[in-house]
Amino acid sequence: MKQLTKAEEEIMQILWQLEKANVKTIIENFKGTKPAYNTVSTIVRILESKGFVGYEKVGKGHIYHPLLAQTEYSNQSISKLVNGYFQGSFKSMVSFFMQKNDINTAELEEIRKEIEKNSQES
Repeated sequence: MKQLTKAEEEIMQILWQLEKANVKTIIENFKGTKPAYNTVSTIVRILESKGFVGYEKVGKGHIYHPLLAQTEYSNQSISKLVNGYFQGSFKSMVSFFMQKNDINTAELEEIRKEIEKNSQES
């Protein structure tokens, strides 16, 4: 799967949240400085060509929707991170984040409980 640029990911985050939107609505949902209409329109067309976004024609415009679920993209991105930087070891990744982010014992216990809960549901 192709990776998203920062700008593409911003637009996908908005589309995942809204589920479908035209370019104007996407721009309205940007936090902070709003990008130009043509910029967003171009990025959405790039996302379409990459297979991330589909559309339906409504009147003279298009309503865009994600073709890929956010969780699917997140899972693939995390796998790429683990494989690329931690030699495929989730243990190494967790250890790295514990050291760099100063995770305390209570937070680690919460993570352990969440893992146990998820493994029982599977």
